[in-house]
Amino acid sequence: MALRLVTKNLSSRISPKLCSASLLHSHATSFGFKEVREEEKSQMVGKVFSNVASNYDLMNDFMSGGLHRLWKDRLVSKLSPFPGMKHLDVAGGTGDVAFRILESVNSIKRRALQDPLNDDLQEEIRIYVCDINPNMLDVGKNRALEKGLGEDKSLVWVQGDAEALSFEDNSMDGYTIAFGIRNVTHIEKVLSEAYRVLKRGGRFLCLELSHVDIPVFKELYDFYSFSVIPRLGEIVAGDRESYRYLVESIRRFPPQEKFASMIADAGFQKVEYENLVGGVVAIHSGLKI
Repeated sequence: MALRLVTKNLSSRISPKLCSASLLHSHATSFGFKEVREEEKSQMVGKVFSNVASNYDLMNDFMSGGLHRLWKDRLVSKLSPFPGMKHLDVAGGTGDVAFRILESVNSIKRRALQDPLNDDLQEEIRIYVCDINPNMLDVGKNRALEKGLGEDKSLVWVQGDAEALSFEDNSMDGYTIAFGIRNVTHIEKVLSEAYRVLKRGGRFLCLELSHVDIPVFKELYDFYSFSVIPRLGEIVAGDRESYRYLVESIRRFPPQEKFASMIADAGFQKVEYENLVGGVVAIHSGLKI
């Protein structure tokens, strides 16, 4: 694992919103390796995730050999959830990250029960699971029922757009997005919205498939990505094309240093990233100060 800190000259930074707005594309964007009109991309991505929703977590296990579970555990450990926090998990429809956050807080509360002086640790957490795709949210709600969390008021399921969140300014203690930001049309808008809804002191965390920086490993990774994963998608989920898009979208996503710079341009400070498995995935983080 490698942890890298990104520093920028804050004195030369213009307003985050003005900065990010100037970078937005206005006519075309990428859908995998294809160039498509912006208004088409969200529909095409929506169709992909509607197709893969029922097998999404199963395919994550197949594609990563189960490692995605450890990556999400690492993400949540960096978040350091606490009782009473308000947290927003974006593109988190199946609940995988939200369930981990809730379990982490419940574990703290169980330990606190042994100390009657820790009444403040019994405050209820509120986790908003936001996803633009209703099929993904349905999977998450069903998983919550299976886990006995169907009536748990700590989990709030919200259909919403990462580029135009419905939450108030300065309302969240934490923000996570796992394997979702590379599928949006405007990354800058998503980062700007994340900054807007976070409170001062709030942490932004992004887990995303990224760029391998070890030459020999990169060749093996490319072969696995383009030859094996689409075939797995065809066998397990009956959908080769959706998984080919998902692989291509990884290659179109900005490299770690570039994405870290984009996070800083959105206004976040103490921006850093950690490569896992040689850069197959990276966890980016930043603070709103």
